[in-house]
Amino acid sequence: MTSYRAPLQDLRFALHDVLDLQAHCARLPIGDACNRELSDAILDEAARFAEQILAPLNASGDAEGCHFDPESGEVRTPEGFKQAFAQFAENGWSGLTAAEEDGGQGLPEVLGAVFKELVDAANLSWGNYPLLSHGAVNAIKHHGEAWQQQVFLRPIVEGRWTGTMCLTEPHCGSDLGLLKTRAEPLPNGAYAISGTKIFITGGDHDLSENIVHLVLARLPDAPAGTRGISMFVVPKFKVGRDGVVGPRNTVRVGSIEHKMGIHASATCVMNFDAAEGWLIGAPHKGLAAMFTMMNAARLGVGIQGLGLIERAYQGALQYSRDRLQMRSLSGIKAPEKAADPLIVHPDIRRMLLTCKAFVEGGRLMALHAAGLVDLVEHGDDATRTEADSLLSFLTPIVKGLLTEAACECTYHALQCFGGHGYVREWGMEQLARDARITTIYEGTTQIQALDLLGRKVIQQQGAGFKQFLGMIVEFCSQNAHVNELAEFVAPLAQATQDWQQLTLDIAQRIQRDPEELGAAAVDYLFYSGYVSLAYWWARSVAALDRSKPDIRQAKRATAQFYFKRILPRCQSHASAIRAGAESLMSLSSDAFG
Repeated sequence: MTSYRAPLQDLRFALHDVLDLQAHCARLPIGDACNRELSDAILDEAARFAEQILAPLNASGDAEGCHFDPESGEVRTPEGFKQAFAQFAENGWSGLTAAEEDGGQGLPEVLGAVFKELVDAANLSWGNYPLLSHGAVNAIKHHGEAWQQQVFLRPIVEGRWTGTMCLTEPHCGSDLGLLKTRAEPLPNGAYAISGTKIFITGGDHDLSENIVHLVLARLPDAPAGTRGISMFVVPKFKVGRDGVVGPRNTVRVGSIEHKMGIHASATCVMNFDAAEGWLIGAPHKGLAAMFTMMNAARLGVGIQGLGLIERAYQGALQYSRDRLQMRSLSGIKAPEKAADPLIVHPDIRRMLLTCKAFVEGGRLMALHAAGLVDLVEHGDDATRTEADSLLSFLTPIVKGLLTEAACECTYHALQCFGGHGYVREWGMEQLARDARITTIYEGTTQIQALDLLGRKVIQQQGAGFKQFLGMIVEFCSQNAHVNELAEFVAPLAQATQDWQQLTLDIAQRIQRDPEELGAAAVDYLFYSGYVSLAYWWARSVAALDRSKPDIRQAKRATAQFYFKRILPRCQSHASAIRAGAESLMSLSSDAFG
């Protein structure tokens, strides 16, 4: 199994040289308290936790998997997971970004995103357990009653309890309007929740004292479709309005899934049998409350993709430096050895540079999005409105592009290993298996694409899109005459102009034929993602005069690779979009075979 080392140098470059973390924190309640010394100390400790505690459990957790006892309905995580979670809670990581009044440290979401990347790179399965707790805190914080916030937030923030998100049912996934789970009022003001939910990450485990399920269900008077959905908090052990924990609730694991990857993450079928739950937010307004949780989770899954790319890249890079295979096409590079190392070969370099370009550019994109979460939470009204619009636009891009890139890059990393990549002991095949789910859960790539194009661009008239375009145009204008940036600014400006025109063309197509939306959406997501990364790579080069000299050549060379080898992918996506829906829809369903 390959080792993992936190990419501290690049994280510091991203946080300080490009994004200016200190200036960002100055806009938040924490202010000057979040200085360079503090953030660097957090990075060092996060790196130690990821490298020394979580990474050694990654392969063993995958091999062992989770254990389900049908008699008790209890799930046990692999050896070492419970101890790691206890250390996670004891060291305050569970409340890193939570408000101080809720027991957290009140640090910016940007630092939370950094910590999450390190966790997911070290051990994605383990990282799934705290992932949804973060979203549960957000949902209860923004939509729960005062007593619910008082009762539920602190135990989750302190890591004594964990959270889940219960949406999917056997007959419906993304189409939540079809859900059937029922909620009947009880005399004590609570509700009896009955139904079955599937694919519930962390539905049961042995890491925490209690598990807080956020469940979508229908009240007796609920209208049909998504307008009739309410959200309820349904704990594993009953919790009263006074915070007293009672007996076991009537919610039980029916089974756990046996999956392609993330074996150590318990994916459960949850049966709610008149389980006691409390309404969160207004009746029939549960979807809005759930999206508060879901949007946080979607950013989190995008960061999972980022972590997997980093882990795969590290393994492939080390192997390509060590493994001797054939001689360089341009002449012997290591005459003292029997053959040259793999890294001298052009296509090995193509695969490695693709990973490097995606992870370093994607890191900036994800951290910028996390910074917008801070502004939405703490900015004034005008700042909050602008940040929310931009975050809404960027979230499906972060989730969609970085998870698809994780699949591509874990494939490349495995390929660098050749036959050894296909063998379990090297760890690459696990990363490839684990990466695949990231494009599916918390909304498939197709759902992200429809959300981006259909909702964020068409329905919302491109408010966030226009903001992001404005950022790129301003950057290009400011640097139009900087010679050192000319090879990046000119193609970025052109790509941005093309992106804007393509968006207008698609909007016109959709007016004529609604099927054009579905036909164009995924290609549009990739197109948007590639232009977005081009912006962050140009920003990276522009920040090199503030960086350490030893990374400047590598950054510029990687940016050149991205602009010459990856950004041109936009052309094929544009061609596919312009081809329209006809070639997709003309074949009758019977004629498929």
